Amino acid sequence: MDPLVVNERLTIPAQRLSFAAVRASGAGGQNVNKVSSKVELYFDLAGCTELIEPVRMRLAGLCKNRMDAEGRVRIVSQATRDQGRNLDDAREKLAELIRAALTVPRARKPTKPTRSSQRRRMDDKRRESNKKQLRGRVRADD
Repeated sequence: MDPLVVNERLTIPAQRLSFAAVRASGAGGQNVNKVSSKVELYFDLAGCTELIEPVRMRLAGLCKNRMDAEGRVRIVSQATRDQGRNLDDAREKLAELIRAALTVPRARKPTKPTRSSQRRRMDDKRRESNKKQLRGRVRADD
């Protein structure tokens, strides 16, 4: 298997990747019973020294539902009836996930509500309160 080129500065060596071909589900006639075209690509995230720790942690968060007990990420592709194209698709999915983990999320700056939004909120509360007070029992003035 070839190394996975994520971008011009990062390449995942082939030793970190392995795949298994299994029978795909769904339509395909008799072909689905004979050919193992579905691809399960495994990426050894726990043993990957090419990614720095913050990127590894973000990738683990992105792939938390795809991780197994050994710390490997499992990517599945059965988009086509061709094993080679499914492998390419799975490799591209993994590269997209790694690219997403490479981008550092911006820190959220807490903001205060504006004076006009606070005034609107209080006016709405007052209006609702008056509406509900008018729903009370009607007294008959004798």
